[in-house]
Amino acid sequence: MFRNATRDDLTALGALERAANLAALSHVFPAERFPFPDDAVLARWALVLDEPGCAVLVADAPSGRHPELMVFVAYDDTTLRHLAVHPHHWGQGIATSAVGVALHAMELRGGTEAFLWCLVENHRARRLYEHLGWQPTEERGEAPWPPYPVEMRYTRRIAASGR
Repeated sequence: MFRNATRDDLTALGALERAANLAALSHVFPAERFPFPDDAVLARWALVLDEPGCAVLVADAPSGRHPELMVFVAYDDTTLRHLAVHPHHWGQGIATSAVGVALHAMELRGGTEAFLWCLVENHRARRLYEHLGWQPTEERGEAPWPPYPVEMRYTRRIAASGR
């Protein structure tokens, strides 16, 4: 299901992130006040794709169907960096599978604990992470995009992934 993303996926990564954010986070980033930062997101994806030690996996939508990508997950040895499922594919267990793949890869790299950052107001993602055993911490930070909402850090023992 998953394959390594390449530079050829750059536009599709941006499009998927845009679709997921517009559907899940319009209460945080109202489009009329804070347009999606397409250029900045594409620039960030270019850096992530080129970063040694960072893996970016994607799953393509069924042949001939829009959107191009159903899901992306990016991670390194200890951190789940980015996860999104296209809204057309929500509720199918795809995010759970993507998190499992990332945790398994971290475990193979020798990791014992994983981390991620999530917007406090991203209720859908927080429900998923907590359902999958991630624990919220007290650590908070400011998101990089206007209006700079608060992010929170989660942690999870990798050994608890059941692998």
